[in-house]
Amino acid sequence: MVDVKQLVIDNQQENKFKVHRSTFVDPEIFKMEKENIFSKCWIYVGHESEIPNAGDFVTRKVAGRALIFSRDAKGQYHVLLNTCTHRGALVCREEKGNAKTFVCCYHAWSFKNDGELIGVPHRDAYGENFDRSEFNLHEPKTESYKGFVFVNFNPQAESLEEYLGAAKEYLDLVADQSPSGMEVIGGTHKYSIRANWKLLGENSIDGYHAAHNHKTYFTFLKDLDLDVSAGLTDGVGKSLGNGHTLMQYNAPWGRPVAKWTPIWGEEAKSEIEEIRKELEERCGPEKAKKMAESNRNLWIFPNLVINDIMSLTIRTFDPIAPDYMEVTAWAMGPKGEAENLRARRLDYFLTFLGPAGFATPDDVESLEVCQLGFSTMKEVQWQDISRGMHREQPLSTDELQMRGFWRQWVKVMAGQEEDARVLINQ
Repeated sequence: MVDVKQLVIDNQQENKFKVHRSTFVDPEIFKMEKENIFSKCWIYVGHESEIPNAGDFVTRKVAGRALIFSRDAKGQYHVLLNTCTHRGALVCREEKGNAKTFVCCYHAWSFKNDGELIGVPHRDAYGENFDRSEFNLHEPKTESYKGFVFVNFNPQAESLEEYLGAAKEYLDLVADQSPSGMEVIGGTHKYSIRANWKLLGENSIDGYHAAHNHKTYFTFLKDLDLDVSAGLTDGVGKSLGNGHTLMQYNAPWGRPVAKWTPIWGEEAKSEIEEIRKELEERCGPEKAKKMAESNRNLWIFPNLVINDIMSLTIRTFDPIAPDYMEVTAWAMGPKGEAENLRARRLDYFLTFLGPAGFATPDDVESLEVCQLGFSTMKEVQWQDISRGMHREQPLSTDELQMRGFWRQWVKVMAGQEEDARVLINQ
């Protein structure tokens, strides 16, 4: 049995923080993560805007489970396990659509889009004690915050709001960007990475790698006469509790929400000024300034990342094996956004954040070569995550935010209610 408490060295007196590389390669540790993290923590499913109408549904895999995210005839959303309660087949094999019922292709059991079993062929063959209600599609614990829908496979789990804690403030900065609400923009990016899932989470809140790993993008911006010299150093990293972490810094580029940049032209300046004015009137000057002028990379433990940077993306990663994950990403923007503003947003999204953009291929390559480097684990056993540990006010290019994740990882993996034990390097 793996003792996870021995896998993280957290020596705050000597400013040493190390993570054992077995956490990225060991099949037993991976099995424990599936059970202790992905079966007991709140996991992001989707956004309510993806199923706006009665009967709408999308199917996806979440925490290794096949799910249906649906909206019933009364307008209530549901998250249902996509498995027939009779013999196990998927009851919905389409990625998305609109349906009042789902019918199993195997024996034709049929279910309403709220999960109720309504049709059993040859019902009399089951006898008079057969209770259809016992065979409704299973609906795990499901809650929503500002349109973001999460599921938890532990019926005794704390509420979603308790779980999110201080991260709610930063979800609010996304959800409140428009008076008409926010929506997931049609289209989904799907790709895979031959690396451990935790590496993508770390990378998403790592400001240290950007200047070097994404040098091509910064050269591209410089060629457009954009001054990005302030960059990621003008910011802060935060641990928000419960493993949620944040990297926040002043945006060195334009932001569709309400920060104009000269490359958009003078004609766009008045549009952005009007958006900014509305934000200030509705949210107040301080909150509006954060929305408009700050970039945020938010990692919700364990596998949801919201990049609110030059564009806005929701990204999840489903661990398949210790060295393999599947990634799903969506763009997000205000409902009813003007066509020219939406085009600008999507151009920014694809240019940097898309799977063929400036950044994502760089990150995928880096994570995969990290995973390959773990083949030397017998000789080189530890990762160092101590950058900035000596500072009273850590920068966004430091690693405080990563340490926040790993402390929660130990706590959850060890099944502890109290804070994770601090280990002193011997």
